[in-house]
Amino acid sequence: MLINLRVNGKEHAVDVDPSTPLLWVLRDYLGMTGTKFGCGIAMCGACTVHLNGAATRSCRIPIEAAANAEILTIEGLSADGSHPLQRAWLELNVPQCGYCQAGMLMAAAALLKEKPQPTDEDIDAYVTNLCRCGTYVRVRAAIHEAAKKSGTSA
Repeated sequence: MLINLRVNGKEHAVDVDPSTPLLWVLRDYLGMTGTKFGCGIAMCGACTVHLNGAATRSCRIPIEAAANAEILTIEGLSADGSHPLQRAWLELNVPQCGYCQAGMLMAAAALLKEKPQPTDEDIDAYVTNLCRCGTYVRVRAAIHEAAKKSGTSA
């Protein structure tokens, strides 16, 4: 079945089974491998993308549910790494292994759109992605740093 997608501002048409998870369409059909597979049950958040502006775990979203939606992946957040969150992530040495970080960044970006100056409690409630390396303290600090540098939006 031909399904139309808008990913990172570009139109795509993919011929896939409508039940194929968005994650696999992004990775296998569109070559956007920044979005990672972690658990496959929407618990870890490594596969987080924005679907119509909302942080969404793409491993459990059938592609038919994403048809004609605005999809933003880590590749579309900022190709050159200039997004305030990406800069803060590097400045504060957030990643260790880095596997979960694309999903963390996407969850944090959605948070900052909704709450430009989040509290620690906001961050803890909104960014529920798992990190095996335990970089949560640095993630929180980087989100605060990005919020500070971007003023009222991220």
